[in-house]
Amino acid sequence: MTAVKINVKWNKEVFKDIEVDTSLPPAVLKAQLFSITNVPTERQKIMVKGQTIGDDTWGKVSLTNGLTLLMMGSADPVPEVPTEKVKFLEDMTEAQLARHMQYPGGLKNLGNTCYMNATLQCLKSVPELRDAVKQFLPANLSHSGQSNLMIDGTQMVTNALKTTYQQLDVTSEAFMPLTFLATIHREFPRFAEKDDHGHLMQQDANEFWVQLMQILQMNIPGKRISNETTTMSISDKSLIDQYFGISAQAIMKCTEAPEETPTVSEERLLQMSCFINQDVKYLVTGLKNRLEEHITKHSSTLNRDAVFTKTTQLSRLPAYLTIQFVRFFYKEKEKINAKILKDVQYSMVLDIFDLCTPELQKRLLPIREKIKKAEDAKLDRERAKKLGETVVEPKNLSKLPTSFPDDAGSNNSGFYQLNAVLTHKGRSSSSGHYVAWVRRNQTEWLMFDDENVTPVTEEDVLKLSGGGDWHTAYLLIYGPRTIEYEEKADEGASGESNVSSMDTTTSANGART
Repeated sequence: MTAVKINVKWNKEVFKDIEVDTSLPPAVLKAQLFSITNVPTERQKIMVKGQTIGDDTWGKVSLTNGLTLLMMGSADPVPEVPTEKVKFLEDMTEAQLARHMQYPGGLKNLGNTCYMNATLQCLKSVPELRDAVKQFLPANLSHSGQSNLMIDGTQMVTNALKTTYQQLDVTSEAFMPLTFLATIHREFPRFAEKDDHGHLMQQDANEFWVQLMQILQMNIPGKRISNETTTMSISDKSLIDQYFGISAQAIMKCTEAPEETPTVSEERLLQMSCFINQDVKYLVTGLKNRLEEHITKHSSTLNRDAVFTKTTQLSRLPAYLTIQFVRFFYKEKEKINAKILKDVQYSMVLDIFDLCTPELQKRLLPIREKIKKAEDAKLDRERAKKLGETVVEPKNLSKLPTSFPDDAGSNNSGFYQLNAVLTHKGRSSSSGHYVAWVRRNQTEWLMFDDENVTPVTEEDVLKLSGGGDWHTAYLLIYGPRTIEYEEKADEGASGESNVSSMDTTTSANGART
């Protein structure tokens, strides 16, 4: 990497000490400038000493430290969707058909960047995160899109993600995330590694996922709590902590010395892990196995190393639960991260009540009881319909809350519904192909295979559990399971509800269905 620091003058602004890797084409510099100024790359004209810099090569231009470049071009934040003539379905291309069917846009593969594309599409399925990213404004960037100072790297990544999500929201055409990729490569060079042929190397999607979540954790502020029951303000808490943060209580007991006082500690997580062995056939089994471990450490009672049992229970549930299937392990001989192909089944609805602390279980019970009433009422209506009886459908439906009033972004029932799946196809984390599968509505899913977006069914998604060389689930996002209910006026005082079950979900484009 040959890096120099240059200055760029645009209108009355001067951006100093922009780090440029001259081994990369000028298009990467233009992408950096786009993330700072919001001037699209195609509108940028960059000049130095009377020479215009193109996109592919530097030509005769030699960049040196302290050199000042002149950039011309007007900022254009979000392009309008172009007006098109009416076309018949049979005359449409795949991209035009996707637009007609109102499918979200895909992301073009820029050379082994499917790990990045799949991650962005999965996280975009979370409406609270997507909306917060689109509202992000770097600390030193004004609302006009102009900056007086260089913003830090993590803010540049977040701003580039904002631009990517904005572009995907205004078109069904495939979008090229060049700016986002360039900022990632600049801030985290390990994702820019190339093979002997100069091609970008495949990356582990979970490593990228974790890195991106840490960036967003630093830059996306949380939501304030303001309601009748509390005046608590937690705006200093990250939105990632609110909506993805898991709290766990770990109790360590000495197996060889029961009289030794157990130690209790609190842990904070952004995802749970499902470790896979020969006994794990179902997701919940893998999660439970991880919550009880045997560890060898020093015992103060025995004054030597002894076996301890670490038991972990969840003390706080997030609105969106991320689960990683630990499918890769390092093979020393081949020096690769080999893949465990074993079939581990998961379901559309997940209940993790049994993994919680007794204190949290007690708090979860009220909503769980209402959900049970809703489901029982639904079964009664379906049974009556089969018997030919007259069924009165519920009216004036309201949604049961999905979070605690004093904890924005929490889960108040222990029930979840599957929202997104990130899969891997191949035998190693450093090779193969990553794809995102995202819930669109209650019955339909979309598969985001880079720029290609196609509809799939729940049955297709459940077949991603492993067992062969097909797409295999690597990361799951479970989201809130929303229940609609009808509360009669004469029952309101007693707190009893006439609950009617109608599951709803948040679609890939943010609409409730």
